[in-house]
Amino acid sequence: MKTVYLDNNATTPIAPEVYEAMIPYLTGQYFNPSSMYGPATEVGDALKAAKRTIAHFLGVGNVTQILPTSCATESNNTAIYGAVRANPGRRHIITTSVEHPAVLEVCKDLQRQGYEVDFLPVDTHGTLDVRAFIRALRPDTLLVSIMHANNETGVIFPVDELARVTKETDQSILFHTDATQTAGKLPINLRGSFKNVDLLSFSGHKLHAPKGVGALFIRRGTPIRPYLIGGHQESGRRGGTENVAFIVGLARACELATEHRDGEDRLRGMRDRLESSLQESIPYLEVNGKGAPRLPNTSNVAVHYIEGEGMLYQLDEAGICASSGSACTSGSLEPSHVLKAMDVPFTAMHGSIRFSLSHYNDESDVDHVLDVFPRVVASLRKLSPYWDSETDRPTGKI
Repeated sequence: MKTVYLDNNATTPIAPEVYEAMIPYLTGQYFNPSSMYGPATEVGDALKAAKRTIAHFLGVGNVTQILPTSCATESNNTAIYGAVRANPGRRHIITTSVEHPAVLEVCKDLQRQGYEVDFLPVDTHGTLDVRAFIRALRPDTLLVSIMHANNETGVIFPVDELARVTKETDQSILFHTDATQTAGKLPINLRGSFKNVDLLSFSGHKLHAPKGVGALFIRRGTPIRPYLIGGHQESGRRGGTENVAFIVGLARACELATEHRDGEDRLRGMRDRLESSLQESIPYLEVNGKGAPRLPNTSNVAVHYIEGEGMLYQLDEAGICASSGSACTSGSLEPSHVLKAMDVPFTAMHGSIRFSLSHYNDESDVDHVLDVFPRVVASLRKLSPYWDSETDRPTGKI
């Protein structure tokens, strides 16, 4: 049975070109890049070249602004905790209620330590009120951390505008964005539209590099303290021997993402066909975040009156890999904090499924979902006490 993988916002397969680029540094070129002898110097040169590629991918020219990390979670933790430690005179942070846990839980931890944190709400489309954001800025605001796009719904936030407003209000307020879901999907230019962003995080395994590697952009002059202490690597900003093979792989993935960017319209076309066909064939199905700008590859559909776990189980049996939300919280019985923040109706809160595509997907994958998913929904609704299969309508018992 063919596997149709539609959970690319959770992780992506390693591109063959990425794997090939990594192999030399997993085998013969195993040397520590900090060592002084010739073979190690060559590995150090490869590390510098990889960082130059990542810098170019983000639209910056100075490799010293690129800090390789183990993942986006480390990048986010380094950005937020590092900014807090370097700026003890300020105690106010602004973020949103729909951030990834790698940001949300850090901010909650700081709140428990006595920091004031504003978790800004979103509307039913998942968008942020810019006026509410402006009102939240204060003279003691230390940091703003707002994601570029939401991992569950794909809703894009106007980071360029928010960062500009922040700096116009007070140049000393630091602006961080978690670009884990947009790096490789949307163009990012830190010398252009993102010129007011001080810190930017992303992860390799969302753009066809391996798990275990990410990066943090730190604009020159940004006050930030190291998060991992223990060595002189990365100019003292992150202790620990660099994972050269994986950083090289990340750089190659960045190159490939740039090459594939012209496929955005194809992804959007598949996503839109999937959504419109499902809405035609399944009553009481809505698209979460449809009224907002979204990533071209992401669709989060809310199916009323049935449980997402049941849908995922039957989709899996049919060879379809999807998600009920963030992979980092998929083991929880609690409904998604993102959907709760969007006021998704109770009848659909547990019945939302995320399909996320990559350039490896094609129209036949969409066809398979369109063939299977309506039958899955119909079979589960027959078991639901809230659905009348004869009339194909809710019973009204809720």
